[in-house]
Amino acid sequence: DGFSDSSEEDVPLAKLKRKSNSKARPDPAHSSSSKKASSTTASRNSTLNGSANPKKRPRVKYEEDEHEHDSDLEQPRRPVPKKKKVKQEKGKSNNKIKKPVMKEMDKAERMSHAMQSFLWWNAEEPKAGAQWHTMEHAGVAFPEAYDPHGVKMLYDGQPVTLSPVEEEAATFFAAMDPEGMHLGNQKTAPIFIKNFFADFRQILGKQHVIRDFKKCDWEPIRRHLNEQKIIKKAISDKERKVNKETRNEAMFQFGYALVDGHIEKVGNYNMEPPGAFRGRGEHPKAGKLKHRVDPEQVFLNVSECARVPPCTVPGHAWGELRHDPQVQWLGQWKENINNQVKYMQLAAQSSFKGKSDRSKYNKAALLCGNIDKIRDSYKKKLKAKSLEARQLATAMWVIDKLALRVGGEKDTEEEADTVGCCSLRVEHLNFDPNDEGGDCKEIELEFLGKDSMLFKQTIDFGATMYTENNGMGEQVYENFKAFCKKKKSHEEVFNSLTPSMLNTHLKEIMDGLTAKVFRTYNASKTLQDELMKTEAIKSFHSLTPAEKVAEYNNANRDVAILCNHQKTVSKAQTTQLETIGSKLAMLKKQKSLLKKMWKIVYNGTDKKIPMKKSEDKMVEAAQKAIEKAKKMKDKAVTNEEKIAATEADEKAKQQRRDAQDMKFTQAHLWDKQPSPDQIAKRIKVWSSKIAKMELNLKHKDDNKEVSLGTSKLNYMDPRISVAWCKRNEVPIEKIFSKTMRDKFNWAMAVPSDWEFNAKMGEQG
Repeated sequence: DGFSDSSEEDVPLAKLKRKSNSKARPDPAHSSSSKKASSTTASRNSTLNGSANPKKRPRVKYEEDEHEHDSDLEQPRRPVPKKKKVKQEKGKSNNKIKKPVMKEMDKAERMSHAMQSFLWWNAEEPKAGAQWHTMEHAGVAFPEAYDPHGVKMLYDGQPVTLSPVEEEAATFFAAMDPEGMHLGNQKTAPIFIKNFFADFRQILGKQHVIRDFKKCDWEPIRRHLNEQKIIKKAISDKERKVNKETRNEAMFQFGYALVDGHIEKVGNYNMEPPGAFRGRGEHPKAGKLKHRVDPEQVFLNVSECARVPPCTVPGHAWGELRHDPQVQWLGQWKENINNQVKYMQLAAQSSFKGKSDRSKYNKAALLCGNIDKIRDSYKKKLKAKSLEARQLATAMWVIDKLALRVGGEKDTEEEADTVGCCSLRVEHLNFDPNDEGGDCKEIELEFLGKDSMLFKQTIDFGATMYTENNGMGEQVYENFKAFCKKKKSHEEVFNSLTPSMLNTHLKEIMDGLTAKVFRTYNASKTLQDELMKTEAIKSFHSLTPAEKVAEYNNANRDVAILCNHQKTVSKAQTTQLETIGSKLAMLKKQKSLLKKMWKIVYNGTDKKIPMKKSEDKMVEAAQKAIEKAKKMKDKAVTNEEKIAATEADEKAKQQRRDAQDMKFTQAHLWDKQPSPDQIAKRIKVWSSKIAKMELNLKHKDDNKEVSLGTSKLNYMDPRISVAWCKRNEVPIEKIFSKTMRDKFNWAMAVPSDWEFNAKMGEQG
């Protein structure tokens, strides 16, 4: 026996059953005799049970054992269990409940989760003076080489053949909008054209036929570029998917770095392409041509043990490799316009930037404990006999109360004429701008601040906010008047003060104190004070989350105005405001009609109320047009077919907008006669819609010229906003975008009672 060496305890139960069944199974040689015996036994049993003619037993189906053909012994067949029929109850579906399927994350989402899992504030700090122990990355991604289009520009009415380098430069200018902010502006256009044509002539050479800008006609190239834009719009879903995969491939190759064993996102891994420099405002170098940067101009910074990133441009190599753990940059190069060094660094949500942000806000919080001492010090010097001491004290007051930057000396031929506190000129101050006379203490300040943003505010130095608690506003006004006396318009107000003197004085007062720390302190303190004021109002806690967010935005706007964070109103913003305004007017009109309809139905008069017209045909026609345009895009091969597909797509989208407009204009109506209760409910719904849209319109209109995001990203301590959201049960998503939540992940764990003060600054 093959099982004689094993005890039954060591044999699995299934094998034991199989073994016993095989022993009991009759031998095939004696099958006939066994059949007779079994039939006799069955007959006897049936007689004993009282059933002389038993029914024929149903045939039992057997399933084969998976090892049936692998054994020398014949194995028994097991009966297949019958499925039980479940009776379906009336009115209930027999469909099985589907189990929820977990969404499969793509590679980018997995990388994001991997980065979020690293809590840098709990990690070990690098050794003193070092930013990292190990760092590895893939280098810089360079733009593709220029592909000539062959379209000729005209000079004096004649087509001109250009080399690829010359054609590329001509295309840079043709791509500019003639009615845009650079060529469409009477102040900036002459600067832009002069600089561009000087560089263009240098590329063409002295012997080239093109000599006079006025004889140049860029329209052929401009038409070609506009045509290419239309062709690109005809991209099919398949092509769009391929383009996305190509971008993702570049992102996964260059967009991540390995720092001290954890993944970090790289901020600007794409090298800036060549083009016409635009600048901000009336920049003296606007229009100059930015050169293509070659790998030889790039210095990379990696750890000694790291793999050297391969250069992706054939025939080129990196300029230099460095192993400097004391700096944060991954790569650097020098651009040709302002001759400045540009850096490739980690993204805003990286640990490097997070540490820098937390340190900045903690330093500003420490200022809470020193601000009274600092203010007492400069207030005493506002009346000092020394001109230098008075100018220093006045500049300190301006930086503290008006949140101005320090400012510095600039070569206006190389940089835009932007101004700060120390570089204010007499022409920037207008005393008594409204000619009120008497004891008027107003000064209108007007100058271009950082990024050429206009600072234009009328400051009343005699106002309560500048005079209460010995604010010394009136004394500052008198000082300004004295500083400007007998000076010409181009002369500096603070002629005895330099930026270096002011910065040295700030550092003497408090370690690490700068004008930016003052701005950060004032921004954070203003936000916290304004939010606490609103929270102190009894009715605040009964507000909806949307209304609470509106109050938060009001406080945010006060900070943005204090710091002069402005933005230019775009065409898209203007269109959006007009659209919301027209929709609001329509909702109010519909509400008025609903009230009239309620009276008619309630009083039971014979007067008919308007019914909703069918929208199905219009919606169906728009949907068919969109599907047809999509098919045209998929089939389009030639440029003509792609242009036709784009035009069809734009018409189809307009049809869809028209259908949506029709739906909106009769959204208040019914298909059949409504009851008074139905109309009353709809009036209530419409009132809620109107209130919500009015709030949205006011918010967008109030903030159209104010950049709320700049204050949130750079000046307001994020822990104030997080604590406020927790106290008032407002989702953080309503305040911070996804980018901001990733950037300020270190601030998300603060308790609801967290406050911006010196104690918190010390704790970190």
